[in-house]
Amino acid sequence: MEKKKNRVRNYNNTGYVFVLPFCIVFLIFSVYPVLRTLYLSFTNAKIAGIGKVSIVWLDNYIRVVTDKFFWRALGNTVQIWGLNIILQLGLAFLLMIIFSDVKYKMYGLAVFRVVYYLPNLIAATSVAFLFKTLLDWRYGTVNQMINQLYRFFGQSYNPIDWLGSASYAGSTVSIIQTWMWFGNSFIMLMAGVQGISKDYFEAAAIDGANRWTIFGKITLPLLKPIMLYVAITSLIGGLQMFDLPYLMAEKTSAAYTSVQTSVMYLYKFGFEAGTTQTGFASSIAYVLFLIILSISLVQLKVFNRKED
Repeated sequence: MEKKKNRVRNYNNTGYVFVLPFCIVFLIFSVYPVLRTLYLSFTNAKIAGIGKVSIVWLDNYIRVVTDKFFWRALGNTVQIWGLNIILQLGLAFLLMIIFSDVKYKMYGLAVFRVVYYLPNLIAATSVAFLFKTLLDWRYGTVNQMINQLYRFFGQSYNPIDWLGSASYAGSTVSIIQTWMWFGNSFIMLMAGVQGISKDYFEAAAIDGANRWTIFGKITLPLLKPIMLYVAITSLIGGLQMFDLPYLMAEKTSAAYTSVQTSVMYLYKFGFEAGTTQTGFASSIAYVLFLIILSISLVQLKVFNRKED
């Protein structure tokens, strides 16, 4: 009996051997960088691992909170993300209503899913290059098409610098972000709808309920968990926005200050030569983390309150 217990115990312990590689990789590449960044945020480090480092405690955090350029960058981030999330979720909800309508069944959903999700699979560098070419103010296809339309009606058209003008750059990046991500939100919402029993929709349709009544009384309440997930992930992704604005905005253009996001500001002090201040950049990272955490908790409380 004792031998059998030892055999079972040894068999169970072998499971740790298979888990160990993941744990090692997770500790080295996930946990350690987080803790290291936290430590550096309390130091005056210029470049990590180089030079003498001393503890400055909360000085970096005070500097972040009182830095008007950080708050301007955060304001730019919120503006770009705000327009993006309105367009993105609005379009995703509209498509979800159309494809989930029990009275007017839409076929070919699998094909549309692929088409709508495809932009999400394209690398951000490729998207940035594509739209920088299309939106070039002198030779871009967009301005050329608008110019031809104006000429058709006998009007003159002054080309718009979509990415170089402070008036248009932020909105342009928001629309491109919407094009990239609305397919992801649509698929999430459609997955939530397909998880709802069709009996609810069919019973409501038999009772004569119109599509808006079905959407407001059945679909929305049962979609709250998915909506919460989409809202929080969109918030996290939006406030960490970096790739498209960084790749599409020229530092010498008048629009750069209007599209510089908080993570671009972090990158300036964390990695760019000549302005590297690792300790300050680390504190920016943790301030952003606290902001995202606070807003996420508010979202969670709001959704839970609606459930009650």
